[in-house]
Amino acid sequence: MPEIIAPKIARQSKLSSSYSKGLIMVLTGATFWGLSGTAAQVLFATYGMSPGQLVSVRLLLAGVLFLLIEVGRGNASGVVALWRDKADIVSIFVFGLFGMLGVQLTYFLAIWHGNAATATLLQYLGPIIIILYTSVRYGKKPTRQEITATGLATLGTYLLITDGSFSTMAVSLSGVLWGLGSAIALAFYTMFPRALLHKHGSSIVTGWSMCIGGTVPSAYYRPWEHLNVFESVRVDLLTGFVILVGTFLAFFLYLDSLRLISAAQASLLGCAEPLSASLVALIWLHVRMGVWGGLGALCIVGGVIVLSVNKTRFRKSR
Repeated sequence: MPEIIAPKIARQSKLSSSYSKGLIMVLTGATFWGLSGTAAQVLFATYGMSPGQLVSVRLLLAGVLFLLIEVGRGNASGVVALWRDKADIVSIFVFGLFGMLGVQLTYFLAIWHGNAATATLLQYLGPIIIILYTSVRYGKKPTRQEITATGLATLGTYLLITDGSFSTMAVSLSGVLWGLGSAIALAFYTMFPRALLHKHGSSIVTGWSMCIGGTVPSAYYRPWEHLNVFESVRVDLLTGFVILVGTFLAFFLYLDSLRLISAAQASLLGCAEPLSASLVALIWLHVRMGVWGGLGALCIVGGVIVLSVNKTRFRKSR
């Protein structure tokens, strides 16, 4: 009998250890995402870097790192396989430009016109947009859970934007519009690439879409013509943090955590992103958020949590 119980206990211990590791990985990745938004706000407000310049450099370098990791793992053939199918080529360009670049650029523009905390919270309306889209597109009646989440998110958005006042806005209109645009881009980003992800894997799709999303805007923003901004050591450190920690490591930890925990659990714990962004913005940048705005933030996060507990239509693929 002890001989039978011992292996069972060992297996349970191993599973528990893997689960704990997965939780730590996704929480760390989500926190890194939140911190990168605050670091970007400092780069914009203090050092004059533009959202386009940062997005170009951020996506291109992080994308190259992802693809190099795959090559280092001995999957060079998998890295180039995507370019052998015309349909996949079209899809990766659409995803890279309207998904990856779309969600990153609108998010940073929301920070540029507002602040990191508000931009991150507004972006988290993406799941609600997916519910509305699927309800209209496929004629699916929203579940009670989805109606509750939508109501919480709508109330939270109102309180966040107005801080409870009917006559004034606590956030600039442009910041709100870019934040809502980021939520729409996140919804597209989530729904569009499923076939690509299933066929080629998340690391390869993420790497190539980042490279495309970073290369195309570089032709317009020409980040190499503004290298003088990197003469400050603090700028270099903040930019390196955004690229390496807030982009590459954040994506890598989230994607790798899916080996150990479910996608639903990962996206639920991903709510640490807006919470960390809000907390750091409050402490580091002294961004004020009134009582009603704070309640609105909790409503938005609560709505996402309600969806994540039992997902029927929303599957986060970030």
